[in-house]
Amino acid sequence: MSDIHIRKAGQTGRITFTRTKALNAMSYDMCRAIETALDTWRADDAVKMVVIDAEGDKAFCAGGDIAELYDTGTKGDFAFGQTFWADEYRMNAKLFEFPKPVASFMQGFTMGGGVGVGCHGSHRIVGDSSQIAMPEVGIGLVPDVGGSLILAQAPGRLGEYLGLTAARLGAADAIYTGFADYYIPEDSWPDLIASLEDTGDWELIDAAAQPVASGPLKQQSDQINAHFGGERLSDILTSLQDSDSDFAKDALKKLSRNSPIAMGAALEIIHRVRGLPEIRFALDQEYRFTFRAMEHGDFLEGIRAQIIDKDRNPQWKYTLQALPPMAVTNIVLPLGADKLTFE
Repeated sequence: MSDIHIRKAGQTGRITFTRTKALNAMSYDMCRAIETALDTWRADDAVKMVVIDAEGDKAFCAGGDIAELYDTGTKGDFAFGQTFWADEYRMNAKLFEFPKPVASFMQGFTMGGGVGVGCHGSHRIVGDSSQIAMPEVGIGLVPDVGGSLILAQAPGRLGEYLGLTAARLGAADAIYTGFADYYIPEDSWPDLIASLEDTGDWELIDAAAQPVASGPLKQQSDQINAHFGGERLSDILTSLQDSDSDFAKDALKKLSRNSPIAMGAALEIIHRVRGLPEIRFALDQEYRFTFRAMEHGDFLEGIRAQIIDKDRNPQWKYTLQALPPMAVTNIVLPLGADKLTFE
């Protein structure tokens, strides 16, 4: 497949995104290819570890390929999207639960679906160009691909802040919030990967890691904890509106762009997952929303405004001031026979 290069190299299983013109966005076929590789390498004693990287300077993987989701959804075909997400989430779980070390080298943009591949391994590496984010609420989705688990385990209320504002993380803040483990200068990545292929020795990553100075998000943590601890989206909005700080004004500006029902549901999911921090539970909660996102949420309108027409003027179903609590409750109810399975 021209969009992804999967092979064995030395003592490693190797996955390289090669779809540089699309910022290495992950298609359905790419997702299935990764799952097949993980299934094959799991019991292959010749594969000591898995190494995932990407070609190009701009992105490790900037998200999922949503063009086909939009095309089918606008025609009333919701089944393709539901199948896409179910299969992607199964792959995410297999990657998270993989019994061997998995190292990811995440330059440039790692967003959405890219987080589901790059941020569930055991050795997650960032450099100076790295920008990690969960921007789903801007297109009417919730942070998914297991991202809600990382958000739920972030210090304090940083998970709520990142999930609702879609703020981007540089290397230092990615490590601080739990999206990455190691800072290694990017010019040394090719030699390190070559050494990993030769030896299969993941401890080489620990040896190559360097300290990194604190990022801006850590400096804002007290304000984030003060404003983003509410039970519902309306609580957070009230707290921010009652403050005249620059931080509060900036946060309100970010929230005003995003889908209210997606933010309300994201908040609910993060809270639930914090109570039961397991990857399969997180994916199950996310799938309840994504299963309904086209028909009952803002996903198609979000894609239209951001990707198709690019008018950046989405007409969301609800406003921030008038988001019915039951709308959030209903979109994250159990799915019954349609629930996510991992078979």
